[in-house]
Amino acid sequence: MTCPSGVHEFDARATDADLDDLRTRLAAARLPEAETVECAASGSRRWGQGVPLADLVDVVNYWRTEYDWRSFEDRLNRLGQYRTTIDDLGIHFLHRRSARADAAPLILTHGWPGSIAEFIDVVDELADPQDPAAPAFHVVVPSLPGFGYSDKPATTGWGTERIAAAWVELMGRLGYRRFVAHGGDWGGNITTVLGGRFPASVIGIHTLFAEAPPGLTTDGLTPAEREWTEETRDFWRHRAAYAKQQATRPQTIGYSLVDSPVGLLAWILDKFAEWSDTEDSPFETISRDRILDDVTLYWLTRTGASAARIYHESHNSLDPALRVDVPSAITMYPRDIEKCPRPWAQERYRRIVRWRSPESGGHFPSLEVPEFFVRDLREGLAAVLAADR
Repeated sequence: MTCPSGVHEFDARATDADLDDLRTRLAAARLPEAETVECAASGSRRWGQGVPLADLVDVVNYWRTEYDWRSFEDRLNRLGQYRTTIDDLGIHFLHRRSARADAAPLILTHGWPGSIAEFIDVVDELADPQDPAAPAFHVVVPSLPGFGYSDKPATTGWGTERIAAAWVELMGRLGYRRFVAHGGDWGGNITTVLGGRFPASVIGIHTLFAEAPPGLTTDGLTPAEREWTEETRDFWRHRAAYAKQQATRPQTIGYSLVDSPVGLLAWILDKFAEWSDTEDSPFETISRDRILDDVTLYWLTRTGASAARIYHESHNSLDPALRVDVPSAITMYPRDIEKCPRPWAQERYRRIVRWRSPESGGHFPSLEVPEFFVRDLREGLAAVLAADR
């Protein structure tokens, strides 16, 4: 594919020295004693104090002796990687054009502790579906500033509003004057900003994240919807120490995340375990290889600290007055960490054209339930595109 002006092809290639250094550090890791929680042979209670020692040792040994980074690297290069400079910052992205003449441009935005690795298994099927009746997309998957192969901001200011504006510039630079957008976690927040701030460019959105304006009451909500609000409140009160740490002291935790691969693995694996729709280990639904693709990307690019800073830039920063008037499709997976009742969501998202609450899936559905994720995303975006006609 011929690159537009200012866009350059990019090949991922870690040095052998960096991979050898990773294995050396893994072999020399100093580990704490086992957790002191009382636990059964399996079950989520085993994770009551964080990643259990036995589980971590198993993954570390696999990472050191069997995991193949080069395989993931090759997949990225086959999909098509590029970089461009926007607002003086280098932005890395995957770009997979569809062979279909009727394909719509689509930008997929990841969150934390995710990366472009979240979408590696779904890009091809979104671009060139086997079913000719299914919608097709020209797929763009950028790495957030400070993540992966994008540059690390050297100053403050790269919050979700600025990122959303950069995505509009990126899509325009690729020739996509109007496009649809999807995201979860921070990607969902950014997708909301895209829909609210840039209706001339954004046809509509599909998001796994719906944040209501502040001040709404539970009056009129169903018992199930009230339970959603209670679960979300409980999460932020009792299970969000990671977010407060990264929002207030990202530099402090960053030293550990950049210096220790075991520390980085534990920090990220803990979230894959707690936020996935599983009874015990995240590996019930997500392969060790795919989680290690994500963690190794953070390690090799030394982005543990820079990625954490998105919380410092944007935690609780979504404009209370922001309204999204473009067509919106919203999916609330049952084991996600934040679930917003539809009556609350409608106060911000004014044209909800499709709402779904699946029976299974968590915070990482593109990895946990990829076939359902693709189908749901297609159907949601089909509804969005139909509403735009």
